[in-house]
Amino acid sequence: MKKLLTLLVAVILFTSLPYLTNAQTQSPGAKDDPAMQDKGAERDGPDPGGPGGGGAPIGGGLFILLGLGAAYGSKKVYSLVKE
Repeated sequence: MKKLLTLLVAVILFTSLPYLTNAQTQSPGAKDDPAMQDKGAERDGPDPGGPGGGGAPIGGGLFILLGLGAAYGSKKVYSLVKE
């Protein structure tokens, strides 16, 4: 029973923690910044409404992670069949 209660508390904590924390910053062209109001559309930095990561490619890293996951899974299956 104690193990179930610990698991339940951990699941509730990890699912509610992202909603309780607020770690978002303002964009580089924030409207409240008086220095940016003078420049108008000539502000530096990425578009605040653009994609996250600035369009960085994720294909190579994604395939590496998928390959490692497949290798790990096949090792686990091989170990289970070997027993």
